[in-house]
Amino acid sequence: MERCAARRAPEEERRVRANAREYNEKFQYASNCIKTSKYNIVTFLPVNLFEQFQEVANTYFLFLLILQLIPQISSLSWFTTIVPLVLVLTITAVKDATDDYFRHKSDNQVNNRQSQVLIGGVLRQEQWMNVRVGDIIKLENNQFVAQADLLLLSSSEPHGLCYIETAELDGETNMKVRQAIPVTAELGDTSQLARFDGGLRQQLLLRCTEGRERHPLMPSCSPGPDTKLMQNSGRTKFKRTSIDRLMNTLVLWIFGFLVCMGVILAIGNAIWEHEVGVCFQIYLPWDEGVHSAFFSGFLSFWSYIIILNTVVPISLYVSVEVIRLGHSYFINWDKKMYCAKRRTPAEARTTTLNEELGQVEYIFSDKTGTLTQNIMVFSKCSVNGHSYGERQMPEPGDVQDVLGHKAELGERPEPVDFSFNPLADPRFQFWDPSLLEAVKLGDLHVHEFFRLLSLCHTVMSEEKSEGELLYKAQSPDEGALVTAARNFGFVFRSRTPKTITVHELGQAITYQLLAILDFNNIRKRMSVIVRSPEGKIRLYCKGADTILLERLHPINQDLSSITTDHLNEYAGEGLRTLVLAYKDLEESYYKDWSERLHRAGSAPEAREDHLARLYDEVEHDMMLLGATAIEDKLQQGVPETIAILTLANIKIWVLTGDKQETAVNIGYSCKMLTDDMTEVFVVTGHTVLEVREELRKAREKMMDASRSVCNGFSYQEKLSSKLTSVLEAIAGEYALVINGHSLAHALEADMEVEFLETACACKAVICCRVTPLQKAQVVELVKKYKKAVTLAIGDGANDVSMIKTAHIGVGISGQEGIQAVLASDYSFSQFKFLQRLLLVHGRWSYLRMCKFLCYFFYKNFAFTMVHFWFGFFCGFSAQCTTSTSSHCTTSSTRRCLCSLWVSLTRLLLPRAKGRCPCPQDVPEQRSMEYPKLYEPGQLNLLFNKREFFICIAQGIYTSILMFFIPYGVFADATRDDGAQLADYQSFAVTVATSLVIVVSVQIGLDTGFWTAINHFFIWGSLAAYFAILFTMHSDGLFRMFPNQFRFVGNAQNTLAQPTVWLTIALTAVVCIVPVVAFRFLKLDLKPELSDTVRYTQLVRKKQKTQHRCMRHAGRAGSRRSGYAFSHQEGFGELIMSGKNMRLSSLALSSFAPRPSTSWIDTLRKKKGCEGSSAGSPSGAADKTLRV
Repeated sequence: MERCAARRAPEEERRVRANAREYNEKFQYASNCIKTSKYNIVTFLPVNLFEQFQEVANTYFLFLLILQLIPQISSLSWFTTIVPLVLVLTITAVKDATDDYFRHKSDNQVNNRQSQVLIGGVLRQEQWMNVRVGDIIKLENNQFVAQADLLLLSSSEPHGLCYIETAELDGETNMKVRQAIPVTAELGDTSQLARFDGGLRQQLLLRCTEGRERHPLMPSCSPGPDTKLMQNSGRTKFKRTSIDRLMNTLVLWIFGFLVCMGVILAIGNAIWEHEVGVCFQIYLPWDEGVHSAFFSGFLSFWSYIIILNTVVPISLYVSVEVIRLGHSYFINWDKKMYCAKRRTPAEARTTTLNEELGQVEYIFSDKTGTLTQNIMVFSKCSVNGHSYGERQMPEPGDVQDVLGHKAELGERPEPVDFSFNPLADPRFQFWDPSLLEAVKLGDLHVHEFFRLLSLCHTVMSEEKSEGELLYKAQSPDEGALVTAARNFGFVFRSRTPKTITVHELGQAITYQLLAILDFNNIRKRMSVIVRSPEGKIRLYCKGADTILLERLHPINQDLSSITTDHLNEYAGEGLRTLVLAYKDLEESYYKDWSERLHRAGSAPEAREDHLARLYDEVEHDMMLLGATAIEDKLQQGVPETIAILTLANIKIWVLTGDKQETAVNIGYSCKMLTDDMTEVFVVTGHTVLEVREELRKAREKMMDASRSVCNGFSYQEKLSSKLTSVLEAIAGEYALVINGHSLAHALEADMEVEFLETACACKAVICCRVTPLQKAQVVELVKKYKKAVTLAIGDGANDVSMIKTAHIGVGISGQEGIQAVLASDYSFSQFKFLQRLLLVHGRWSYLRMCKFLCYFFYKNFAFTMVHFWFGFFCGFSAQCTTSTSSHCTTSSTRRCLCSLWVSLTRLLLPRAKGRCPCPQDVPEQRSMEYPKLYEPGQLNLLFNKREFFICIAQGIYTSILMFFIPYGVFADATRDDGAQLADYQSFAVTVATSLVIVVSVQIGLDTGFWTAINHFFIWGSLAAYFAILFTMHSDGLFRMFPNQFRFVGNAQNTLAQPTVWLTIALTAVVCIVPVVAFRFLKLDLKPELSDTVRYTQLVRKKQKTQHRCMRHAGRAGSRRSGYAFSHQEGFGELIMSGKNMRLSSLALSSFAPRPSTSWIDTLRKKKGCEGSSAGSPSGAADKTLRV
């Protein structure tokens, strides 16, 4: 294959010569080296510091550090700012360096893959990064192409055929066929290739990812960054969470608040100096250079900016990053998201989006390889009116489930024994022995059925060893059908361009292949015309039932009716169906038809139209044989996961490149679509007007349904709100299926809102035949208008643009390749892990981050506002409430507490016996059992502007008490020896100690899940404070830094006074008691759902013994949570088999929220998102399920 790279500048055409590096290099094509890293050893420090100082907070504190170096302004030592600043920069730099190291490692892994390149007439081993444009490359069987677009020159297969697998591109594991042009097809010898002198003008090339022929030869066409894959992957977008955006806004507000405080205190300083300070000029002169009260106020402004800088949270950013890093490790360490079969753990590939996982409202999923395993299984069939493939059911009277339905418990039936057939595939399983009996008894219809399956296909066969066959199919459906025929005794053995050899029940028979009428999306069928050894000419055809049934001979009417019933039954189970038929051809007719076919194939114009007419002519009046039903196997746990996520008010859209029939079948299989739905709208318009009309009719039907349910008053109320809100509140469950060509019109600017309104009103949306770009456009549309958090999940390179566009991108890692994983933010091996990622890790991350932010802003304002109040009592002299040492002690303790807590937790967690030491409002099992617990994150209830102002108000309240209570006590207090207690240093130690105790007790109140690690860090921080405090007032530190630590023994003397401890206790009680009282009343009067769940769990624990005693008396009382514990084994088996679709709705109704969730419903009504009111409790439950 020849490699043709693109230049950096846009180009209309590129010229490439094979085996001519010197010629190709003059065009300066890009190299084949992939580089995703940002730094190297030389550029890391300057570039990283430049990036970090683009953060407003870092630049702000660098500015403060410069101010602190000016003696006339700063009353604090410079180390109080430089130490935390250096700490922040260092931690961030280490994190960035670690991330870039892994990027370098990944790049080296790809770049150093080996390839065989023809250089100087000799095949040499060369690293992929050294491959050049025009180099001829030899690929072995099952060898990956690292990063280049290749052009097929020749292959070891006859006629220059090459079979490639594009799983890394699109998740499809079936083979794609490529054929070399006849001129180069015979260039198989190295000497011939060395003499090959060919050129190429490149327009558009397809990138192959894995060659499946023994020796394909290909020239390299486009290098790494210029490959079609890289060009269509889209730009990597910087993703920022909604909390990040809110924090940036809040920090700006806080900075404005800081300026206001500085202005107030500066004005106070100017007034005080003008009115009072002038009287003390004799012994309190102004500093050198200060000549007026106004200028003194100006300098005081900057001094207070330095003193009050703690209100602007520099440590917030690093603390948030450390917390996110810890959450990422929790995801990586989760054994319940580890796939033992593939040895693949879950991986958080980013540390910045964890809390966003707790706010997802829309999931956009690929189908092939994401929801399905892309493994087709021959499940059932209908032959001559008889249906085969039903699994054996338990005998009457066997075990029943709690709902009274028959349950398939105990041993499963044995599969059919194919040991009579030495060529059978041991992996194939079928459960109905009657079909094999029909084969053995010589049923002619059954024989003809499997004969058709063994002949009508484009599968290639390879015999690795005696009796070991390997089929290479262009589609997994074909592979499944040919494998089924193989096991039932009709073994496709080999083919040539003119013959097909089949072993029929052990006898080798060679058929002459006369014609292949290939499949396409318009025909929806495929036929072959063969001549049997007896000379009989027969056409075999298989295709969609909607096409084939109307082409049958009228004599098949009765059989067609029975087969149609079977097809409906199979389709109801979500199986993929095909109809099989045949037709005998007269020799004379075939000769005439064959001549016309030859002329049509050589026609210079309208060749496809001529061929289509001839195909249509011969494929009429066929005889019906039967139908096949293939199961596109879902990944384990997909239906359950979709059901649970739907109950969590998450809408799931499937965006797939598959045809409509396939996508709809999978929709029914995974229970996104059900027969209980009010209606499934299918949009297939080919023009703008047709699509608009179909969308309008769909909206009208939904509105009519709502009008019939709602009374006139409530309906008119809804009409006053936005149309989108009304549509989302409709009664009934709807689904929307739209094709790619219709979607192209629906995404146009003048129709995109109509499409979005209709789609968002539906419970499920399936977009078929969509391109990678359309996937990204759909995600962008929802992001633009819904302002909701979106998540995209896929497994192939065609999902990369969608993954990059969504707020959160998830890649499925497995046999389908790594392109989606490399572009993703999170990766794991199975779709079912998405449930745990969102409902457990996502919800917990959001909860913990919100609690941390509320606490952080609270303690910052509590600490900083004390200095503000002190300014009114110290002549606005820009003096700290606490001394320099106490200020440094308190500030350092506050800033390092959270970072140390999360960082050391990371080290101690593996020794914590599996218990997560971070806050948990409810255990993980309850998070999965009650999906409604997820809704506060979607509504952004736990941290928003309202919660921010509440935290600020609490912090200001605490600061007032913390300053004025000690101030009032110290006004008249005395020491034990009768001396006056009121001195600046004693007051500073008292206030600082009160602050640390109060905020420590506050974080204890915020902790709802206690472990030994929690106790160690929370109460250990108090011990650390006292240790640092005593150290900074020690004689040893004074000897080393006499100018900074002058007050030796002050902490020991102050804390030795009982009055001080009584003051501290009084301050702590007055600050904490109102918080405790408020929380108690809220828990009693207006509990949240999480409070109710915790209470329920406590009641269950108390009644555990009683339930054990009553187990044999009845089980009705425990059914409420039965589904959450049994769905993996019981519900999963039923939902996968599709035998009881009503069970799923009834079982899932146990998740309906209790009255404690009414606060969420109330909020939704305020937002205009609540549905029509139900007239009964059962109606309320239905409404909850359909939110």
